[in-house]
Amino acid sequence: MKGIFAAIGTIAVVVMFGALLSIETIDEGERGVVLRNGAYSSIAEPGMNFITPLVDSVKSISIRTNSRLYQDEPFYSADRQAATMTVSVTYKLAADKIAQIYSEYGGEEGVLTRLVDRRVKKELKEVMGTFTAATAITERERLGVEVAKAMTENIAGPILIESVQIEDVNFSDAYEKSIEKRMLAENEVERLKQEKKQEAERNEITVAKAQADADAIRKKAQADADAIRLKGDADASAIAARGKALRDNPTVIDLVKVETWNGQLPATMVPGGALPFVNLSPN
Repeated sequence: MKGIFAAIGTIAVVVMFGALLSIETIDEGERGVVLRNGAYSSIAEPGMNFITPLVDSVKSISIRTNSRLYQDEPFYSADRQAATMTVSVTYKLAADKIAQIYSEYGGEEGVLTRLVDRRVKKELKEVMGTFTAATAITERERLGVEVAKAMTENIAGPILIESVQIEDVNFSDAYEKSIEKRMLAENEVERLKQEKKQEAERNEITVAKAQADADAIRKKAQADADAIRLKGDADASAIAARGKALRDNPTVIDLVKVETWNGQLPATMVPGGALPFVNLSPN
């Protein structure tokens, strides 16, 4: 009896062990390639998958976003200056092409080696060959855009290039110093141009203000002259009218005297003299 229970226990252990061997767990962000006797069988999705123990095996392939660094890649600029560049490529394997990735490339590393590595080196050299050393330094952003465009357009296969980042561009120390001096000189020339332009603008403003002031003075002088002329004309007209009135009516003189008299008689009088405004002559 004890032997029977022992056998049953052994069988149970074997069954449980076999059950454990038949379960394969795939993480999220991965896909499993199920191989039966070494040949492709199916794709295992994330989660718990059942396989045939001792017959099936699973090779996991990541479909997460990842980066590959290409450090100190040599190249020549359009003006034949030697330099090195460090570039990082961000990529992701196509989740719907896992079978192709395994059967044709053997996995992620095969895709990178055969599709990306050689193309990166080639595209870097070709793009950099269109930039002079100076523009590669001063137009880093445009350089990055051109490199990324070349790689995304020319790397074909079960991989998506998400971005390309230029980490560093290094020319010789002597050349970089010469570029720095030239840039400083160009900046100084530009500064002098700006100062000259600003000075010219200030001069234009000064001339315009002087012209405006002169116009204002001229207009005021003209207005004053016109006012004086008009007043003179008015005074002359008034004098002419007054003279005519006196000629036509001599008694107006007496009327004016009366209008301007302050009401006081002279304190002293010449003997025999007439009182003011009193006409003693007969009518």
